[in-house]
Amino acid sequence: MHFLSLGHKTNKGACLSKKLCMLLFVVLIAGSVCGCGTKFSLPYEVHNPVSAYNVGVMEEAAATYPSFAEDLCVVAGNVNTGDLDMGVAEAAGLFDLNDAETLYTKNPNAQMHPASLTKIMTALVALKYASPDLMLTASENVKIEEPGAQLMGLKPGDQMTLDQALHVLLIYSANDVAIMIAEGIGGTVESFCDLMNEEALSIGATNSHFTNPNGLTQDEHYVTAYDMYLIFRAALQYSLFNEIIQMPVYETVYYGADGTQKELSLESTVLYTKGGVNVPDQITVIGGKTGTTSAAGHCLILYTRDNSGAPYIAVIMNADDAETLYSQMNDLLEYISNGS
Repeated sequence: MHFLSLGHKTNKGACLSKKLCMLLFVVLIAGSVCGCGTKFSLPYEVHNPVSAYNVGVMEEAAATYPSFAEDLCVVAGNVNTGDLDMGVAEAAGLFDLNDAETLYTKNPNAQMHPASLTKIMTALVALKYASPDLMLTASENVKIEEPGAQLMGLKPGDQMTLDQALHVLLIYSANDVAIMIAEGIGGTVESFCDLMNEEALSIGATNSHFTNPNGLTQDEHYVTAYDMYLIFRAALQYSLFNEIIQMPVYETVYYGADGTQKELSLESTVLYTKGGVNVPDQITVIGGKTGTTSAAGHCLILYTRDNSGAPYIAVIMNADDAETLYSQMNDLLEYISNGS
């Protein structure tokens, strides 16, 4: 009996050894597929919203999209400003995510109006505290009358899921949708802003403060270029956020207060995403977010890759106009291969 038991244990040990070897083989193969040239890689599930987005492009991005390491780029002041002229833009930054290296900064810690770059923090908090299938209902507070404010046209009683609302928020930059998200998750805009400020502190964005979820100009509402890097980097860890910022067009159906269906078709505000601006050679723009108000000027933050797949975040704040913004952003992106 002892001999049989011993033999039985030996067989189990052999099987276990084989399983461990097979597991090690799979891990090694997976490592070779992911590649050794990058420090991290985490494919994310690609959803299939109703849109005109090129599915092939999205799937290619999904196959190589990285997860983010704990290491952070750090700055104490301007970096390499003698190598690159950002003109009249008030602040800018270029951050290498693989090597946690700050390649360029101009006024990285200056507190500035963020305009709709605010909506990245709104999305980050929403994704952290609520499920994408949460049903949201628009209140009377979605009636925004500020001249020039970007609006989807929500009416009180309109309903859509958080998933739909986040698409509208990030692709079309609708200010009324930001209010609906904030109230649907925080109960009130004020309570949601408390969550925004708590989240900012938790990720190290200590020079920023939020008083609304959409970025319309308001006292005590400000960020820095470096803090926008931290906020954007944190948001990029959510697969839904990654998916949305790549989409040039979004189409969906939501419901009015009386239950009738309402069709919606929107285009991205990011010209790179729509193919409206040429990208420098050897650079791929994955996606990003714009922001524009009279107080904030023209702002843009991007997630990009070089030709080896290495990831970067680039941000420009308070450029004079859209033409200057994209011209200077191209200069910043070219610095990835030419100056770094």
